[in-house]
Amino acid sequence: MNRHANGSRVSGSLVFLQEFLKHPLQIGSIIPSSRFLERRVVEAAGAADGEVIVELGPGVGGITRALLAAMGPEARLLSIEINPNFHSWVERINDQRLIAHLGSAVDLEEILAGYALAPPSAVVSGIPFSTMDRRIGSQILATVSSVLPVNGRFVAYQVNSQVATLCEPFLGCGQRTMEYLNIPPMRIFQWVKQA
Repeated sequence: MNRHANGSRVSGSLVFLQEFLKHPLQIGSIIPSSRFLERRVVEAAGAADGEVIVELGPGVGGITRALLAAMGPEARLLSIEINPNFHSWVERINDQRLIAHLGSAVDLEEILAGYALAPPSAVVSGIPFSTMDRRIGSQILATVSSVLPVNGRFVAYQVNSQVATLCEPFLGCGQRTMEYLNIPPMRIFQWVKQA
């Protein structure tokens, strides 16, 4: 990693901490994802083969950049962030394949339609389902399930297992792995939509 990229990662970490202190229920961690977690999430999402991928809660864009690095030249990444400060970080990523949208994951279906995007092959989520209202979490997961085509993937990286309970009525039981080389260690959940 060059000095500029390292400086950007450090600056992003400071912004992440500041936003966590301001909005602890909106943000799932005190620092951005590690490169180890980024790799695991990209692999679970099948980003190399995706034509349209949606990212919910990109934070300062670490996983956004990792997804873009893996995606093909014609693919599109729709990144939806509710926090204006985080959104401004994602907007700075210079990549024609990225659509940075300031808004709520609750409106996922309308946002996809607004950009005339095909159904996503994967939805990746870093939003903390454990701290949000269960009703809103269930609403987001119902929408994720409705926009995914058959064999579409939903990947969530979370501190705890709340998302698995909320997601089961919509996508069944998913697979779970752990990434310990992250602060804090993260659970990575993956569901593949069945017919």
